[in-house]
Amino acid sequence: MKAIVSFAASMASLSSVALAGTHTTCPASPQLSCHNTTVQTNLCCFNAPGGQLLQTQFWDTDPVSGPTNSWTIHGLWPDHCDGSFDSYCDENRQYTNLTAILQQAGQTALLSYMNTYWVSDDSTNEVFWEHEWGKHGTCISTLAPKCYTNYTPGQDWVDFAETVVMLFKSLPSYTWLSNAGITPSSSKTYTSKAILAALKSPRGVSASIQCDGNDLDEIYYFYDVRGPLSTSASFTAENPVGESNDCPSTGIKYLPKTGGSKKDKSKSRRRRNTYR
Repeated sequence: MKAIVSFAASMASLSSVALAGTHTTCPASPQLSCHNTTVQTNLCCFNAPGGQLLQTQFWDTDPVSGPTNSWTIHGLWPDHCDGSFDSYCDENRQYTNLTAILQQAGQTALLSYMNTYWVSDDSTNEVFWEHEWGKHGTCISTLAPKCYTNYTPGQDWVDFAETVVMLFKSLPSYTWLSNAGITPSSSKTYTSKAILAALKSPRGVSASIQCDGNDLDEIYYFYDVRGPLSTSASFTAENPVGESNDCPSTGIKYLPKTGGSKKDKSKSRRRRNTYR
């Protein structure tokens, strides 16, 4: 059975200090993205063309980033339903003060969590968030400025950051892998079949795994969404479309976050500097 996650109540609880604008009112039962039976023209209430949302996570071991017993956030990407994607969709919303925007919105708890679990391994967290928001967040149709009444610049970023974190919290990759006997090790190796099975078991659909050589370092989770991302949203877990597994079938290393791995750091930095 596919997992369906609703964040309406929890998102509202985080917005203790609201910005000036409010999101457009949408129908009570919006259609599910990538599953619509009729053409949708109100893209403030229906995510398109980026209707397939990927919650992506990192496992960084050299240099180490994030807690030793948790994966960390890469981002939330609005792919098209066929797996293609747009990027940098609004040059006017390439914000460079994301931390300040969250502080002004009263989102200190959210910011603290992000500085623990949404972290860069080769730059500042602010620069990393700017990349993820500017390249991907600006392509989410339901976060467009026209979708707000009395829009305040930056409230779209706050809505995006809240949703990224909420979704990440519902995907405890470290625990799911550990429950299947897949734990970080300098000596053990695993099969892609075992890793994918461990990630599929709690959700009912597959994820996609990515490796740097033989080292497991990314997981992509796929969702379609019902309603705007910025207010109340219901995510339906889906099988991957477009992003295939990029790991060998056997011999996969899931290295511990000890900082002492023999990973090729220059290769890792090239990957990070060209991340999506």
